[in-house]
Amino acid sequence: MTTSPQPARTDPPLTADEATTLVAFLDYHRDTLRMKTAGLTAEQLAQPLAPSSLTLGALLKHVALNEASWFGEVLHGRPMPEPWASADWDADRDWEMTSARDDSPQELRRLMDVSVDQARRDIDAAFAAGGLDFRSATLSRKEDQQFSLRWILLHMIEEYARHNGHADLLREAVDGVTGE
Repeated sequence: MTTSPQPARTDPPLTADEATTLVAFLDYHRDTLRMKTAGLTAEQLAQPLAPSSLTLGALLKHVALNEASWFGEVLHGRPMPEPWASADWDADRDWEMTSARDDSPQELRRLMDVSVDQARRDIDAAFAAGGLDFRSATLSRKEDQQFSLRWILLHMIEEYARHNGHADLLREAVDGVTGE
């Protein structure tokens, strides 16, 4: 059994205000997924863990989509950027997952990094305009109400935490690497 590579990752502060704590936990989980996928080849990023078709590469592309969707489209009302805008979602509702096998590791990491960088700017803009109570431009499909920035941050923490659990299993199956 081996241990995971240790890229830069900062533990969330034990004492901080609510906004700092939420963003720190989100960054922690973003960095955890980066850590789980560090150093892998395209073939390794495309390797599923039977019987699932989920791959580490698909997770990178999926979280990039979520960052762009939640912080750009939902929170600020911007149209989705490429590659999401031109994807044929009607033909494949899981396009980001299934198309990831065709992307290089560098492209998958670039997509995540670009989406996270833009999301950080979107979060900062929302903090400046209303703090954690800043309301989304887009309404919830289920409740026809706006989301608060607080809700979106917590949802994204949950999203990363869930997928980081998947990444634990996938990474160990790919090359035996285990750890945080």
